[in-house]
Amino acid sequence: MAAAAQGTTEVVFVLLPEVILLDVARPADAFRNADHRAPGSYRLRFIAPQPALAAAVGLQLCGLEPLPARLEAGTILVLTGVSGASIDVRAPATRGVIDWLRESARPELLLCVCAGSVLAAHAGLLAGRECTTHHAHIAELRRVEPRARVLDNRIFVEDGAVFTSAGVTAGLDLALHVIGQRQGPRIAAAIARELVVYLRRSGTDPALSPWVMHRNHLHPAVHRVQDAVARNPAASWSSAELSAIACTSSRNLSRLFAEHARCSPLAYVQLIRFALARELVTGSRLDLERVATRAGFRSAQHLRRVWSRWEARSPSAFRDAGPHAA
Repeated sequence: MAAAAQGTTEVVFVLLPEVILLDVARPADAFRNADHRAPGSYRLRFIAPQPALAAAVGLQLCGLEPLPARLEAGTILVLTGVSGASIDVRAPATRGVIDWLRESARPELLLCVCAGSVLAAHAGLLAGRECTTHHAHIAELRRVEPRARVLDNRIFVEDGAVFTSAGVTAGLDLALHVIGQRQGPRIAAAIARELVVYLRRSGTDPALSPWVMHRNHLHPAVHRVQDAVARNPAASWSSAELSAIACTSSRNLSRLFAEHARCSPLAYVQLIRFALARELVTGSRLDLERVATRAGFRSAQHLRRVWSRWEARSPSAFRDAGPHAA
């Protein structure tokens, strides 16, 4: 198979007979959408120990690539789940994947969806790590890898370069989280909206990103306003300008925001400006006055006043706690 283009990350899905299609389709579509927004970002590949297999729903999947001798540098490897009460390690295909994982797979990131975590455990990839899986496989995961700290009731768990998620739909949350880390929360939020899902985080992760707060709704006019604000938080947004985007009156827009977004339009503007300011604080060495200007605040004092609504630490303390660019 030809190598990926320079700057392109390969996302390689490992499939087994009886694969659960949602474990594959949801994260695959998230990465496909991310590549659509930044062409050349990702290349999806689907590998298996055999060229054709049947999914759990009976659909025949053909033309699958063989397990490669090595993975391209920077590869994201996705282990998907299979139907059944447990992983049958006696099955030749399963045994082949486990041996390949142990001996040949060296991805930059490992993403395990549902029972994919159990496959990783059989290969010794979860030893000493925090991890999770579908609730039906929690006991199995603990039995297979007693050296892991298995957490239940989690959407996903991140431990270094290894990510594990609960079953089926949680694979999409995990993919959106990884995309958000690599390309920014605004891209992840846009993909979540495109796929008509609500972007979630696990309990051990940071609080929900402001870029995705107040967007668990389907009202098109409210989304148009939120999209416009997210594209240019520093613009001098007024009630009249926001209502013009929504093609409605200011009064009706306020009612729509209260009903669907659970906040006012101008409160949403302040939240997104805060989100941008927080990125600038941690991602640059700009002084606070310039951060305030770029984020659309009248002054550093105004930024500090708004900042305190969502963040207990001061901007300087927040900057000291996180990495920033040179």
